[in-house]
Amino acid sequence: MGWIVIAGLRELGVHGVLPEEQTRPQPFEVDVELTVDLAAACETDAIEDTVDYAAVSEAISRVVRTERYQLLERLATRIAEVCRNDERVTGVVVTVRKLHPPVRAMVDHVAVRIER
Repeated sequence: MGWIVIAGLRELGVHGVLPEEQTRPQPFEVDVELTVDLAAACETDAIEDTVDYAAVSEAISRVVRTERYQLLERLATRIAEVCRNDERVTGVVVTVRKLHPPVRAMVDHVAVRIER
């Protein structure tokens, strides 16, 4: 078993509860850790024997960019669903960060982390 990690994927999306968050794109950052059996790819050195992280990255970007959710929890769940479309992915951890959250406190970001 092994992991494929995509870290720091940034994309603009329209997600949030507040009215202003539902009309203008804002930056999000996504990390995913895919649990994958990498044994065959380690032996063959063939992309067909592993999960293509470029394709997964594009699918995640598309979800953030084109779909709309109020909660980070739902966005993270949707990203996990897309990652699990490849049957070779047996588990996924998704972290979604809202980089400019609408809070009074000075924070670097807010985030949700889920495991499926």
